[in-house]
Order: sequence, then structure tokens, then C-alpha cells
Amino acid sequence: MRDSIWPLKDNYKHMKGTPILFVVLLIALACKPEKKVEIIESTTTPSLDSLSQALGWPDELAVQAFSGPDLTPSPACLAVSPYGEVYVGVDAIGSLGKTPGKGRIVKLIDKDNDGKADEHTVFAEVDNPRGIIPLGDKLYVLHTIFSLEDSVATGMDLVVFEDANGDGVADGPSEPLIQHISSPKFLQGRGTDHATNGIRLGIDGWIYIAVGDFGFHGAVDRDGTEMTMLGGGILRVRPDGTEMEVYTHGLRNIYDVAIDPYMNMFTRGNTNDGGGWNIRFIHQIQTGEYGYPVLFKNFTEEIIPALVDVGGGSGTGALFIDDNRWPEKYNKVPMMADWGRSQLYIHRLTADGPSYTQEEEEFFKLPQITDLDIDGTGRMFMAAWDGAGYSGNEEKGFVVRVVPKVWEYSEMPDLNAADIDDLVDLLKEESATIRLYAQQELVSRGSSEAASEALDLAKSSGEPLYARVAAMYAFSQISGAEGVAEMMALMDDAEMKEHAIRAITDREAYLQNLSIAPFVEAMSDPSARVRAAAIIALGRIGNKAAIPHLLEVEVPNSFQAPELGEEGPHASPNSEIILPHLAVRALVDLEADTEILEEVGSGNSDLALWTLRYMHTPAAVSGLISRYNGSATESVELKRSILATLARLYTKEAPYDGSWWWGTRPDTHGPYYKSVLWSASPEIKALFQQLWDTGSRSDKDYIAMLNQKNRMGILEFGGDYSVTEVLEEPEVDLEKIKNQKGQIGESSIEDILLAMQELAGEAVKGKAIFQQQGCKACHSIEAGEQMKGPFMGQVGSIMTREQIAESILKPNASISQGFATVMIQTKDDKSYVGFVTEESAERIVIRNIAGQAFTLAAANIKERTEMENSMMPAGLANSLSYEEFASLITYLSEQK
Repeated sequence: MRDSIWPLKDNYKHMKGTPILFVVLLIALACKPEKKVEIIESTTTPSLDSLSQALGWPDELAVQAFSGPDLTPSPACLAVSPYGEVYVGVDAIGSLGKTPGKGRIVKLIDKDNDGKADEHTVFAEVDNPRGIIPLGDKLYVLHTIFSLEDSVATGMDLVVFEDANGDGVADGPSEPLIQHISSPKFLQGRGTDHATNGIRLGIDGWIYIAVGDFGFHGAVDRDGTEMTMLGGGILRVRPDGTEMEVYTHGLRNIYDVAIDPYMNMFTRGNTNDGGGWNIRFIHQIQTGEYGYPVLFKNFTEEIIPALVDVGGGSGTGALFIDDNRWPEKYNKVPMMADWGRSQLYIHRLTADGPSYTQEEEEFFKLPQITDLDIDGTGRMFMAAWDGAGYSGNEEKGFVVRVVPKVWEYSEMPDLNAADIDDLVDLLKEESATIRLYAQQELVSRGSSEAASEALDLAKSSGEPLYARVAAMYAFSQISGAEGVAEMMALMDDAEMKEHAIRAITDREAYLQNLSIAPFVEAMSDPSARVRAAAIIALGRIGNKAAIPHLLEVEVPNSFQAPELGEEGPHASPNSEIILPHLAVRALVDLEADTEILEEVGSGNSDLALWTLRYMHTPAAVSGLISRYNGSATESVELKRSILATLARLYTKEAPYDGSWWWGTRPDTHGPYYKSVLWSASPEIKALFQQLWDTGSRSDKDYIAMLNQKNRMGILEFGGDYSVTEVLEEPEVDLEKIKNQKGQIGESSIEDILLAMQELAGEAVKGKAIFQQQGCKACHSIEAGEQMKGPFMGQVGSIMTREQIAESILKPNASISQGFATVMIQTKDDKSYVGFVTEESAERIVIRNIAGQAFTLAAANIKERTEMENSMMPAGLANSLSYEEFASLITYLSEQK
């Protein structure tokens, strides 16, 4: 008889510490192989109980102090192997630091399962680690690369290390999988801030990468494929570093992705400092456009909206938990960390057509939580930045282990010792971690037996859907294109149809010679999720014969552009817009301009004209003008819709070369950030000029509106898009205020912070002090106010009361995102120092320390430098008493 893959232990008699109160052995007699389950009652580490004000969690859970700053300071990310080996990305450079040599991956092991790390090694030295995936003897890491010659950041790479001898240290240098996946210019200027971040492996075998809105220019994978992306989104690549492709686009500064067993994907973003894009929970649908920064306000009808806007904060790590050992009410949900709020949230999902609605719940309070992951036994690990600052701190940060108080524990099976039958059986386990790693071991075997048994499970209608989906993707990864015919048969199974469509069209090699017929049929399926998968599939297959079928997708009445000057609904679920949105993306990929033109005025004009907005081809422009002038186009509404499409096509987004970035408060007017004219622009202008010269007052008003909304920049039609009128405000003598003395000026910062712990302050008084001290000269509070210096309307969501106090008392200690001082030299030899409060491709608005604003043409800027010191001088609060200062920081802490 072969050995069991389920390891046995000697009744845990050797365990130390208080977490284990008693152990009862249960033998599961009905399963193969024999699985030993132990009921463990765990308690919380006493030292954590004393931190009850800084931490909080449900009563059903026990929390242990796994590692402290002596081992894992400044933990930016973590990942855990199925066996419980914890890898922590230590980043003592932080998000705004720029000095290399302070980062590493630390591997930690808890040998006796008491919740505390017993062994550790420095697995590898890397700077700014942002994402980790352990897989067998490999470790995938995403991190910043610095030049060995001058210690300057040169980009970010996704790399893989190997530890073949299992000593906990990488065997040698890493191998790059994707290089240059973040723009070096902004890594050098700001640090690894809005850069590329977390990575997670899906059950489909792809590595998904959270790309911040630095975007990237000239990223190269192992195939030699080169790619550029303006702005943020999700990228994916195979574990061997090939087949890199964009999955979704139009996000701000996402840090991680949560992926469920059926490849539904969720993110929690990052606020743009009062510019309207707050923390938002988003369902990521393949090919979807989410609109940041140029579409989400004024072109809302074109995007997939977020499921919710939850205000200020800073989204970080994410995990979809699927583990039956956890309490039911905390299982099968996306868990989304928020560093700014020091909170891990649960989002309760309700199916809504091809997407969801959600309800957010606070779940676990942890100081500046950065990441979380779960192993194959149900042990969850969470990392806390804990005040390590924006530039890292070797004395701050820790990791905790979290388990149910009553925990049905069984050790992770030995996957290397498992045979094919065992591995396929493990795909039925009610743990997403076990399923994922068992599947990957099955794929690594690569045998015909492994493929056959996986396919048998995928076809088994009596088995759980999660097991069938995991088995289907195992089969597809083993069999490749040769297995497509077998997967096609799964489309006849209603339960598997959506997932089979995705798997069949998941990789470019599978698409050769695919008939579109079954996917066209699927577009009529009763399930909206199947229809969505079919639309995406038709776009990926690339057969133009799909165009007329895609043009049958109806556009709902909710497809309505916001009125000029009004902000559209960009964070309210709208499931009915998703199918036409996906159809538009598919039609654009099919380059269907000629075929779509036939629909204008005679078929599905709404979908056709929506699609044509993105088709900057001479054929599209001449075709639209022909239809506008044609005798068959008599409808005033249709004529105006054609003009609206032509106005959109008049300019286009400039090719991105990686030399610029839109900053933390970009121009959100849209539809482009840096627009340029192109070959068909004169043809469009000629039509508009003719109508302007001969049209009615109503015609001219409509043309003027289109000119303004689309920023065509035709001055004859009104408007001036190269400068912005800025309301000037009176000077405030901050130097005079600074020199007034009081309790704050006479005390040490330590004494002040201790006093603030005892004094609650009064927010009403604090508001008056905010005005009295001249704070309003450089800071706005309300989102509708003229933007000045750093926006304070959400500061309470991203900083604690103590951090606010410290930032006022020591403004140079840590300069936050959006708070940096900039010096600009112009070509006419003028110099400006202040905060950039507004920025577009054509102009920059900078406000100096006295509150004066200056509008500068971008073309006149010779040099722009981000200063290392804050423009805010120390001592501005020196004249205040303890009580007044407490009231000020209380008022600011309530701004969320």
C-alpha cells in the first residue's frame, strides 16, 4: 500500500505556548487518501490583546504575532506557499524613497504551528518588492530595478527565482519574465509610488499584474513582445514570461487583484486627492475600460462603472477567500485591504446579470495593512506597515497569523508525493489554495494520463462546479491547442458553458481555425454571463464574420452622455451597459470601421456610432461625413449624433513615449489627456466650419458645445483650451504666523504627541483655527473648492490623528503623495516654486506659499524638479496651545 499524501504528526504534544487549548482527533474514514483532521482551539497572543485600540477582529478568530520588525520591517507585500512558508517583501525604501539596497524577501517558517515564526532566511535581496507568488521551487517577484553604476531606478521587472535545494535562499540571480513594466522616469522622480504592484496566479494559469497609473512604455516579455500602456489597468502573462497582454484598462493606482475560483476579478483602487476618483471597488471584466482619468466624469456612458465609491483611503492587498475551514460568514468573499483606513474589508456580492452589486463590511482592523494571503491549511497571514512612513522604516511593521478559534486543521498534502489520482481528487477540496497548487502540480506532470483524468472530472456533472472549472483549466494547460475539440464539448453543458468559452479562447494558439458559429449561438444564451463570455470570445477570435452579430447587441436607455458641465454616474452598478460595452471593445479589435458604417442610419446606429468614436481611420471619417451629407440622413437627431462622433474623432491621444505622466491630480475633462491632430482632422474641421458659417443659431450652439466638450480647440467656435482662468486669492504672511510663540512652540514633538493622546479637541474650534492660522491659503477642504495646495478633504482617510500632527510639526519628515513641492524653470528664465494644483497636456497651474496661482503653458516649461523638502515651513503651529492644536488635528482627522 502506498504512503498517504496527508502527513501525520505525533498528536502535537510538542507544541508550545498558549494558542492550543486542546486537540481532538477526527479520522475521516470515507475519503481517499486517509486525511487526518484535528480540531484545534486557538487563542490570541496576549501581546496583541494589549493593542486592542490599534487592532480589531471578529470574535470567531484568533490572532497570533507571527513576526515583528526585527524580521519583517516595512512589509510591502507577502505571499504564503500552500505549506505555510511565508514570504515577506521588506521595503525599507518605501513608496517615496529612492535609495536602493534596503529591500529583501524574507522567508519564514512556523515549525510547531503555534502562530510564531521559528525559522527565517533572507531568500533574496531585491528593492521595492511589490508582489510575490511561490510556486514549487520557484518564487515570482515584481520589484524595482536599480542601476549598479549610479543607483538610479531603471524600471520594474517581473522575475523568477529558484530554490532547487530547498535551503530557503535563492540559488542565484533571478531570470526576468517581463522587463521595463514601469516607467523609469517617474520611479526616479517620485519613487515606486503609482507604479506596478501586486501579482496573483489565477486558476486559468495566468499571472495577473496590478499596474498603477504610471503605466509603462516598452515593456518586453520572453516572447520579445513589446507593449506600452498609458495609465493603469491589469496586465497578464504566462508563468514562463510569454503571451503578455492587457486584461483591463482605465484604473488609477491599484495595488492587487482578488480572483475567485471562476476567474471573477476584483480591485480596490486609490483616491486622486479630491479629483472625484475616490476609493472604488470594481469588478474587472476582460477588455473592459474603466475610464481613469479622461472618461469617468464627462464621458461616463462609455465606461464600465465601479460597483461603489467608498470615499477616501488607499487600497492595498486583496484576496478572494475560499476555504471551508473558515466561518461561513467570512468565506467565499473578496477581502480588500485599505492602508489608509487600517482596515480589511469584506464585500458581500450579489449576482447582477454579467456582474454584481455589493455591500461593504469592516472585517479586520490592522495598522496600515498592506497585504494578506492564505495557505493550504486555512492559516491566513496579514502584513501591517504600522507607521513605517512613506520612505520605509527598519523599526516598524509586523505580520500576524489569523485562524478560526475552532479550527479543523489538517496538514497540507505532499503534492510531490501524490499520484495523478490524488491530484485530481484534490481539485475537489473546498480550499482554493489546495486546488490551485494541486492543479499546477498536475500541469507540471504534463502527461496524457493527467490530461485525461482532468478532463473526466471537468465532464462530471455531479461534481462541484469549482472542481470542474479547476480541472478544465488543468486540461487546457496540459493539452494546449490539441485539446480545444474536447473543450468545445463542454459548451453543451449549461453549467460549464461560460467557463468553457473562456478557456477555449483564452490563448492565441487556441484561436486558429475556430468556427465562430458556437460563440454566435452563445450570444443568445439565457445567461448574461454566457453572452458576455461569447462577445469577448468573438473579439479574441478575430474573424470579421462576427461583426454583424456583434452589431445586434442592443444599447440600453441608460447609455446617456452627461450634460455639459455635469458629472456622470461612474460608481453606480449598471449591469445593462456591460454587454454593449464589451461588443464595442470587440468591434474595435476587429477593426470593423467599414462594416460598422453600414449600420449608421439603417441599423444599430447607437452601437455603431459608439464604436466609431475610437476608430481614427480616414475611412471612418469620410464615411461619416458622406452619411451626414447623404439624402438618406434626414433625422436631425441622427445628424447630430454623427457630428458628435466626428467631434470626438477630430483629435486623438498622442502616442505615449513614457516621458510624461499626468500626476496625482490630472485633468479629468477628457476625452483625451494629450490630444493631437491627425491626417483626417482638416476634413472634419472643414465640415464643421461650413456648418458654422451657414447654420442656424441652434446649429452653432451645438457645434460650440461639441467643441468645448471634446476640446477640439477650434477657436472660431469659442473657448480657449491652452490656459485656464484662475481666481487669485489674497496673500497670507505665513512668516509672521510662524514666529508667534505658544505651548506648541515651546515643547518637544514627543511631549506634544503624548499630550494629543489625552486631549480630544473640538472639531468646531479646529475649523476656526484652520482659517485663523492661514491654512486655507494653501489647502482646500471641499471637493468643489478651487484646488490649491495639498487637498485636505480626505486627509482623515489616509492619515491617523498622530500622523496628521507629526506632518504639521515635522513637514519634511515624510512628504505624502500630492504634497510635494515643485520648482519649475521656464524658457523665459522665470522660476516658480509651489504645489501643482492642476495639470493638463497644455498647461500647469502652480500655487506658491502665499497662495498665489500661476498658469504656465506646458510648451514654455524648461525644467521641472520635485523638491525633497516640503514647502510648508516648520513652526506654523508654534503659537497654539495644546488644546488648540488638538482641536485642529481633530478637525482634520474628520475630513474623510
